[in-house]
Amino acid sequence: MTLTASFEDKLAKLASTPTGLHNKDFLLTWEHSDSEIAALLQVVDLLETMYAQGISTRVFDTGLAVSLFRDQSTRTRFSFASATNMLGLTVQDFDEKKSQIAHGETTRETANMISFMTETIGIRDDMFIHEGHKYMTEFASALEDGFRQGVLAQRPSVVNLQCDLDHPTQSLADLQHLIRTYGGVENLRGKRVAMTWAYSPSYGKPLSVPQGIITLMTRFGMDVVLAHPQGYDVIPETLEVAKRHANASGGRFTKVASMQEAFEGADIVYPKSWAPFHVMEQRTKLLRENRSGDLAALEKECLENNKKFMDWECTWDMMKRTRDGRALYMHCLPADITDVSCEHGEVSADVFDFYRIPTYREASHKPFVIAAMILLTRFADPARVLRNAIERGLPRRLG
Repeated sequence: MTLTASFEDKLAKLASTPTGLHNKDFLLTWEHSDSEIAALLQVVDLLETMYAQGISTRVFDTGLAVSLFRDQSTRTRFSFASATNMLGLTVQDFDEKKSQIAHGETTRETANMISFMTETIGIRDDMFIHEGHKYMTEFASALEDGFRQGVLAQRPSVVNLQCDLDHPTQSLADLQHLIRTYGGVENLRGKRVAMTWAYSPSYGKPLSVPQGIITLMTRFGMDVVLAHPQGYDVIPETLEVAKRHANASGGRFTKVASMQEAFEGADIVYPKSWAPFHVMEQRTKLLRENRSGDLAALEKECLENNKKFMDWECTWDMMKRTRDGRALYMHCLPADITDVSCEHGEVSADVFDFYRIPTYREASHKPFVIAAMILLTRFADPARVLRNAIERGLPRRLG
């Protein structure tokens, strides 16, 4: 296949963008440089274009991609499977209940035993504060040791599919959605993003989505506003990261105490429930100590407290406060939709239905984000790899 001028330009841009991701992991967005994030977005764009044009993106002839989910998932689980299959890898779900972990197998041993012919390992561990990211780094360290000791022929990359600190595949898919919506990353500068808590009839939702949004969007000169009721704080470390990024990019990061104030003049709204940081700390402790009675009491207490803030709902009256009354509504899904999935939730049914297709488009970028993470961590020269795939010109559909 002869490369078009568009492909040539995109490949040349990628080739000139330093990545430094080869043989590394992708765990927290703020651990990676601006050029590494830029390279990832460029690969996402190339993969989406190739897929839309029916060009095969299979760059592996063999190899496993292991998915290790310690929490339930729909979008991220299938996005990981789609991404790895698209690149030519075979997905193997690792079910801890069917493993030897119950018989005392250590993380170090598990990591090596599942990695003899593995290219990448996607891990989701988001429910335990101070534990999810820690587990991923421990897993990655065991892989590094196995490789250096000659146990593993190659060192698989670890991809964060959501932890207690960050949800990079979600926030980067959200970023790609904004880039597509506004016609380029340069057009995001100055846009006001309202990342707000919203009411939910459940109490244990992770903090990683709001934390991922405030730490990533502030890197692009955006005006990011975080809003939540008193006591519903996120992890302090992520606030410091957001402030640092806003200062470096010329953007803005502020905290306000009401959804109304956050929505005022906003270009983008992201109403999403999460559990308070201190509650998640307490919940983690009770789960680790197997104190089911105290856990039930904590849940009851938190649900009662949530009810004090049932007016934190994204309605059309609330949307009227946004820029021209029609800000872009975003959500990681599934949303708690009033009178649809629950009696009272994060968003009214009419607002969600109006933005339903855009939220589906938002989610559609996630397989390509995950594929880009894998490609960049496995290949030293991603531009050459993609050039070869394009020139090879194999159709992704045979027949």
